[in-house]
Amino acid sequence: METKKGKFFPFGIKVKGKKGLSKSTPILAMAEQEILKINLCQHIGAPATPVVAVGDKVKKGSLIASESGFISANVYSGISGEVISIENLPTVTGAMQPHIVIKNDFFNEEVFLADMPDYEPKSIIARIREAGIVGLGGAGFPTAVKLSPKESVDTLIINAAECEPYLTCDYRLMLERTNDIATGIRFMQKALGVKKVIIGIEANKPDCIKLFEKFDDFSVVILKKQYPMGSEKHLIYCCTGRKVACGALPASVGCVVQNIKTAIATYEAIVLNKPLYEGVLTVSGEGIKEPKNIKAPYGTSYQAIIDFCGGTTNGTAKFVAGGPMMGKAMVSTDLYTKKTDSGILALTKKEVSLSSPTNCINCGKCIHNCPMRLMPTAMEALILSGDYLGADKLGVINCIECGSCAYNCPAKRSLTQSFNFAKGKIKEIKSKGGK
Repeated sequence: METKKGKFFPFGIKVKGKKGLSKSTPILAMAEQEILKINLCQHIGAPATPVVAVGDKVKKGSLIASESGFISANVYSGISGEVISIENLPTVTGAMQPHIVIKNDFFNEEVFLADMPDYEPKSIIARIREAGIVGLGGAGFPTAVKLSPKESVDTLIINAAECEPYLTCDYRLMLERTNDIATGIRFMQKALGVKKVIIGIEANKPDCIKLFEKFDDFSVVILKKQYPMGSEKHLIYCCTGRKVACGALPASVGCVVQNIKTAIATYEAIVLNKPLYEGVLTVSGEGIKEPKNIKAPYGTSYQAIIDFCGGTTNGTAKFVAGGPMMGKAMVSTDLYTKKTDSGILALTKKEVSLSSPTNCINCGKCIHNCPMRLMPTAMEALILSGDYLGADKLGVINCIECGSCAYNCPAKRSLTQSFNFAKGKIKEIKSKGGK
């Protein structure tokens, strides 16, 4: 099919890519770890329910926690060994969540899902649900639900933008597993019953564009290098010209968006009968001695991953889980990987701002940069005064937390964190009957 340039959207920001640190490094599999601590909340929705107990033996690919509702996802073990505890452990956000702790026996015994009876849409969606596949671009929404829209859709869009600085794991997967991605896309296409597939790739990945142009059944849209190009609503507009209204889902304009990693997980679940228990992430930043793209089972220690990459330099000032724009700063590396992880960054003093925030000077940069056309200054003022419902009226719920407002803020205001906090407060107020 055709290759064309994406539509222009005038907002958002330009950021330094910093992808050269890791983009030339092929994906490396980590050596097996002695312990995995596997989170049961690796997705949007209800936590998975343990189906194992302390003392149970498991194999690689064993189901250890079952989905506990329509919006939930199965969790599998990435090693063979013994369950030694089920306990609450801290996550990047500071929340305490249930983890199943497994000690490796190093026998490497593995089990697989049963062969599929057929490849009809219902069977494909059922297999994706069974395998525990969620959106691996960061949100973690169960993929089977996303592939079962209530509204009629005609287009599947594959998000291959990878617009976050430093991150190159999707880029490496596109180079190294092109055909597997294409196969996974076709299964998702069949599940949706759509004819049109668009792969949106930023212009800074010409080698990936060339690889996917060879497929006659896909259209490639070359996207401007701009942040946050990977945002669903902006990606849909740039690829199709369709506009998703505030509060609406992509299906409202006939689209479903999926990620490169999700396509690979779909391929593995259907062709290899392999459930989702491991993932690929980028380890980068000038504080990492040997930036890499690595594959590791979920539940692997962040510190073990950093050590695998040679450790850190003396100049490391901050650790970030994910990309520098939407990722979360870490107070500790004694944390464990999960399905939605895309990167671990060790950033030096020259890569981050350690300045304390000062008063807003009303320069308007945040308003100009906001891709959702919100009023960050006014929203923050209301939030600081405790008027969360006032901020709600200004649309803070529609904030995608991309960090564009804070990026160029001369006062170094913690805008994104304020909006995230306010969203939680608004939900709490409304759950108690507030308006």
